[in-house]
Amino acid sequence: MSTIANDLYSSLGLTGNAGANQDRRADSLGQADFLRLMTEQLRHQDPLNPMENSAFLGQLAQFSTVQGIQDLNGMVNGFADAMASDQILRGAALVGREVLVPSAKIPLDESGDATGVIAAPSAGTVNFEVTDANGQVVRRFSVAAEAAGEVPFAWNGQGDDGNRLPPGAYGITARHVAANGDASTLGTYVRGRVDSVSVGSDGLYLDLERLGTAPLAYVLRVG
Repeated sequence: MSTIANDLYSSLGLTGNAGANQDRRADSLGQADFLRLMTEQLRHQDPLNPMENSAFLGQLAQFSTVQGIQDLNGMVNGFADAMASDQILRGAALVGREVLVPSAKIPLDESGDATGVIAAPSAGTVNFEVTDANGQVVRRFSVAAEAAGEVPFAWNGQGDDGNRLPPGAYGITARHVAANGDASTLGTYVRGRVDSVSVGSDGLYLDLERLGTAPLAYVLRVG
């Protein structure tokens, strides 16, 4: 998991770049500088071997190309900033919603089921194991896969002894056994509630209840 920047404002690019931008502007040549250089070039050229008009036209064309690229870069940067702002708003709209994300942990609340899905490669049986914080298996259950594709599962929060376990994050593994006996380990996708949204140096992260953080790109479905 990528580390989230602690400084929210620096993550948003609101500080620390003003001086650098001024330095880049000071080091770059503008249109007035180009015309001044061209004027000096005309004044100091060899009168017996003056520069041809085509050379000046070539310089003008090059300057126009560079100027166009700079304008295009400015437009692209502005578009990127707008997209980043829109991403933040979309992320904030997920607060309080349930999302489906890939995870080897499953959150259990005070009541209700913990749910998720797996992708079965074929028809067969999917055997689940739920483990506690110490890695001890506290519950085993199975779900039938009628065919290849998405198979939902639900854990009622009870241990093998039938008692309700305390709320928290539990480990979960899934193993698929096909009709011919072939077995394979599957990734689990669990549902978690979004508590808040954090801005990291490389994008947005969702803070999921009992699961920690997950990149926005990991969200497969919004409930």
